[in-house]
Amino acid sequence: MATPRKIRVLILNPNSSAAMTEGMKSAVAKMPLLEYLDISIYTAPSSAPGSINDDEGIQASTRTVLADILAGNLKLDSFDAVLVACFSVHTLVSKLSSMTTAVITGIFEASILTSLSVIAPPGGNESWGIVTTRVFWETHLGDGVSGFLGQTTGQANDRFAGTFSSGLTAGDFHTVSPKQVQGKLKDATVRLLKSSNVRCVVMGCGGMAGLESIIRDAAVEMYGEERGKSVYIVDGVRAGLLQLYQTVLSRREFA
Repeated sequence: MATPRKIRVLILNPNSSAAMTEGMKSAVAKMPLLEYLDISIYTAPSSAPGSINDDEGIQASTRTVLADILAGNLKLDSFDAVLVACFSVHTLVSKLSSMTTAVITGIFEASILTSLSVIAPPGGNESWGIVTTRVFWETHLGDGVSGFLGQTTGQANDRFAGTFSSGLTAGDFHTVSPKQVQGKLKDATVRLLKSSNVRCVVMGCGGMAGLESIIRDAAVEMYGEERGKSVYIVDGVRAGLLQLYQTVLSRREFA
């Protein structure tokens, strides 16, 4: 029997930070799923923002990546799936979907689906939430969750505990002191964990890859050893690869 072809996946970092791309590579390096994937990684050209911190950054990174595609430097049809690795309601997700038959998702969307799949079903009194960077993202991501779930903006959702900002930027995770990163990320995590019965914490920035231990320590400190160690900590890039793999298989199975 012929060996099935690996699924060709592009991890697309829409900012120009090579350090952030390296962090993503390290985060996925030990996933058992890699046996079934052929992964390529793209970092946007230097004309893209080094850190996407607001809507202006989202739009600027979109323009840069689309220009690179139109220039022939990035060929979407070479891949079965593309992961837009910016934790936002990024316009590239919808725009790339209209340009190729490849499966497209973002780490934001994949993290929502993953979180809902690991916490208790509705009525189970468990919630999930996001720890992120700047205050801008609290509204942006909160509205994004509502939109993705088909709810009106501001509509209550007992399973979503909300978005809690650390005050850092995506670039700070690679440039400021580890002590400062630890303190600010821990503070945001504690505020999230105090908000409700949180079972799943999403790292709401691609630059947070590899910082799970800070969130875990905060959970153990807040909830105690047993409960704290049972909290799921979702990295968006790994969640995205899992979702893309499942979606590609589903398309092949049910077409």
